[in-house]
Amino acid sequence: MGINHWPADERPREKLLAKGPEALTDAELLAIFLRTGVTGKSAVDLARHLLDAFGGLPRLLTAGQREFCSHLGLGAAKYAQLQAVLEMARRHLEAEIKRGEGLTSPEAAGRYLQMQLRHLPHEVFALLLLDNQHRVLHFEILFRGTLDGASVYPREVVKLVLSHNAAAVILAHNHPSGVAEPSGADEQITRRLKEALALVEVRVLDHLIIGDGEPVSFAARGLL
Repeated sequence: MGINHWPADERPREKLLAKGPEALTDAELLAIFLRTGVTGKSAVDLARHLLDAFGGLPRLLTAGQREFCSHLGLGAAKYAQLQAVLEMARRHLEAEIKRGEGLTSPEAAGRYLQMQLRHLPHEVFALLLLDNQHRVLHFEILFRGTLDGASVYPREVVKLVLSHNAAAVILAHNHPSGVAEPSGADEQITRRLKEALALVEVRVLDHLIIGDGEPVSFAARGLL
């Protein structure tokens, strides 16, 4: 049975308008994005099939073009549409944070950094530069590649911080594998950068690792 024949309060679009997007399941949200199903499958059926094939919504949203387009009901147009939606969400979140009262918790910083880093297929190291009220001044990806003692240069970090007159920083990197546990190299780099930035009186508030689930906060774990 097509979605048009479902009771009105069970149709994803009508349910969203009546109850808000938070009331919808992942499959229902994806069905609204898909708009139509395929032969033998409604949009919701297709959404459930895709979520099962990708292993969940995060994997679908971060898939590369080739992988995304190889699945039933998807193609280049849908991929372009999804990338546009994700980029609008990133820009909206960035604008909201820059207009706000500052990042007051690891959770707030984590949400911002997830939007910036979780979709990347390769590992990067980034800096979130803050003023003395913890408002965002600048975000920049500094280094790309596996994080180890030779891949992050304290001099470049200090140079960027001073160029924006930042009072504090949040360090961040992603784990494309999805596992966000800190390694010994992560802890060593954090110590080196904290020591280097202390020389110019800039505080390291946190180091966040972005994976599939909730970001891992060095500050929350007592690793700073």
